Amino acid sequence: MSLLVVGLSHRSAPVSVLERAALNADAQVKLVQDTVAAEPATEAAVLATCNRIELYADVDKFHAGVAELSTLLAQHSGVGLDELTPYLYVHYEDRAVHHLFSVACGLDSMVVGEGQILGQIKDSLARAQELHTAGRLLNDLFQQALRVGKRAHSETGIDRAGQSLVTFGLEQLAVGGAVEEWAAGRRALVIGAGSMSSLAAATLARAGVAEVVVANRTFERAERLARILTEGDDTAVSARAVPMAAVPDELTRADVVVSCTGATGLVLTAESVAQAVEGRTGGDAAETADDGARASAETAPSPATGTAGAAEENCPLDLAAVQGSTGFSVHGEAAVAGLDAATLEQHGAWVAGGAVDRRETARRSPEADAELITALAATAASVGRIPELRRPEPVAVIPRPAPALFLLDLAMPRDIDAAVHRLAGVRLVDIESLADASADAPMAADVDQVRRIVSDEVAAFGAAQRAAHITPTVVALRTMAADVVAGEIARLDGRLPGLDERQRGEIRQAVHRVVDKLLHAPTVRVKQLAAEPGGAGYADALRTLFDLDPETVAAVSRAVDSTDEKDRPA
Repeated sequence: MSLLVVGLSHRSAPVSVLERAALNADAQVKLVQDTVAAEPATEAAVLATCNRIELYADVDKFHAGVAELSTLLAQHSGVGLDELTPYLYVHYEDRAVHHLFSVACGLDSMVVGEGQILGQIKDSLARAQELHTAGRLLNDLFQQALRVGKRAHSETGIDRAGQSLVTFGLEQLAVGGAVEEWAAGRRALVIGAGSMSSLAAATLARAGVAEVVVANRTFERAERLARILTEGDDTAVSARAVPMAAVPDELTRADVVVSCTGATGLVLTAESVAQAVEGRTGGDAAETADDGARASAETAPSPATGTAGAAEENCPLDLAAVQGSTGFSVHGEAAVAGLDAATLEQHGAWVAGGAVDRRETARRSPEADAELITALAATAASVGRIPELRRPEPVAVIPRPAPALFLLDLAMPRDIDAAVHRLAGVRLVDIESLADASADAPMAADVDQVRRIVSDEVAAFGAAQRAAHITPTVVALRTMAADVVAGEIARLDGRLPGLDERQRGEIRQAVHRVVDKLLHAPTVRVKQLAAEPGGAGYADALRTLFDLDPETVAAVSRAVDSTDEKDRPA
């Protein structure tokens, strides 16, 4: 059997795909159960976070395992297999171990170095243990991943490379400023009472918000979180719990909203956010900077106004059509897209003649435009036509008002309507915008040290697994030798009945010593060889050389697994 992981994350898929493929708790349970019910897999666990969905399994066939796990992911996520496949990644054996250890250390996180993933790995293992889908391999793998992650955080400064997703999100809301200064005195509404929401509430409390209101579908969980915030030594803040039905009212009073629930639909619509903001700004929250740009363009003089009628006389363009492209210069690249070379040359001469209102191109000279058009004409002469519109000229926009409401959406799928991005007086940070921001986040020098730790731990884990793989064969060999010794002693007792008990004991001990000495060197050496890469074949060689019964070896393996399971802490 071999370890296989099939999954997708923020590194392989756009957030829109991750959002559609997100699995709720019930879907995760069903996915794990269906995986172990499938033929190639005997163990399974799913790791699902806000920016990754990964299915781990112990399989006996690689290609069949990849096909089965990919199909199951598609079925349970509701995203078609053909659509999902381009975003899936596959890791096998040591590469799969390396991937999970890297994830546990925060190297594969959206915010490098964040430690929340350790809790999510622990939850994943606990779920698989509860469902009895984690056997020896996945138990060893996930427990070792937790140890590796803790080692990375304790032995290096990886924590300095990044923060939790919550902290990173709050920094984005604060537009790079100090979160403590930005949050001081604000009122916060936290929707959800899970691990991410609890972390957000505690972070806001430590940052100095005046009040934290917790809303959750299960009111008792909201009450418990509010009580912890109020009574905590490092989070003493005014906190109270409200039912989900109270969210619209609380939204009108909150300055900061953090939402992370397991809901499959939107928790906050753009309309509800707009209604909450309108009373604060005294204006229409639906008016955006883009709307202002359009209004500005509509009231600005058209490109042809302010010029004599003769200005249009020799212009080769359809000025009415050009004017319909708001913000486009009649001189610029966008206006001449699609023209053939001869027309471009004619237009270049017209521009050079200056028969156009200079106010329209105050920031560009006619000479520069004429040179540009000449170059475009040369291009058109070689390729035929300029096929597409170019980037429009920058246009004046009405500045967005300062945000009156800050929203952080950490849910997958999203809790807050993406249309909120277009509302004036609102700043929304969601998983998609966090992914964009994290791409430019600096990497700490400690990342290299963590990578070395991961590499060392992967090698050690592989050696331990390979050594453990041969242990049942060695035990079966020693058991067979002990049976042979017992049989020969019994035969000797029958042939030499006159031996007293002391003599029998000496003979029995001597025979055991001979067998042990003969087996010691080869069994120790075969364990060493089996621990090396490519050493899996030594167990087969040992079974063949000593003609060991495969069922005896399998029985020893089952007994070892049963003992491990009984001794494993809950």
